[in-house]
Amino acid sequence: MIFPEFDPVLVQLGPFAIRWYALAYVAGILLGWRYAVRLVKTPRLWGGRAPTATPEQIDDLVLWITLGIILGGRLGYILFYSPSTIWTRPLEILQVWHGGMSFHGGFLGVCLAIILFARKHRIDLLKLGDLVAPVAPLGLLFGRLANFVNGELWGRTTDVPWGVVFCNDRIRQLEGGACVAGELPRHPSQLYEAALEGVLLFLILRLATHRFGFLQRRGGLAGLFMLCYGLFRAALENVRQPDAFMPNFPLGLTMGMMLSTPMLLVGGWLVWKALKQPVAPASEPVQP
Repeated sequence: MIFPEFDPVLVQLGPFAIRWYALAYVAGILLGWRYAVRLVKTPRLWGGRAPTATPEQIDDLVLWITLGIILGGRLGYILFYSPSTIWTRPLEILQVWHGGMSFHGGFLGVCLAIILFARKHRIDLLKLGDLVAPVAPLGLLFGRLANFVNGELWGRTTDVPWGVVFCNDRIRQLEGGACVAGELPRHPSQLYEAALEGVLLFLILRLATHRFGFLQRRGGLAGLFMLCYGLFRAALENVRQPDAFMPNFPLGLTMGMMLSTPMLLVGGWLVWKALKQPVAPASEPVQP
């Protein structure tokens, strides 16, 4: 399959461009915001307890989360994948429109935003993390779909029937007649990640909240998100092409695998702790 002639720019108004990638961030944040509000407005999910936050507090939290995603994602990419930019091209750190965002950096940025917000409003830190975790896959879904539209973060070469040749006339024109990904079929790893980190992870967390009472298990949802994301990301790194400028790590490891390992460990520990907590019986049947 030849990569479609996607245009990363939806609308161009002079020097101002509206890109699909930016819209993916907007869609993920807005849908996540509305889903979080819906969670706190569903009493049966909390087992008779008061929700972690009010809808008004969630409205405020959205701005904190957005700043955490953007600043953390960009700084994380620079620190984890391109540290030389700091002393060779420092102004490029601010040029987020040129691409280069790290999930793990964005995750740390969101964690910091949650910590600061929880301290300001005197909210239990882990419980606030539990409220944010179920909405995160929505942003991951749209972000990975935007990666595919941009023709970036493609997978390793493959002979599977659905392999994609990430090369077309538009890419050749932008790259001076060549295609960075080459002319061989590759795994559409962006779509794999959208399916696992986006759709499947959302459904897992949805079951946890609506069927198994995880909003009543302090730290459980935050841990489940970290555990599942770490597993999915580490597995998919085997078909995702590492960045060309990254060194060859021992044992076939990639930067994505190494950054996901702490998430796996912390997430597993939080889930283990959460499962030892009692859950109030639901007052009415809950549908997933």
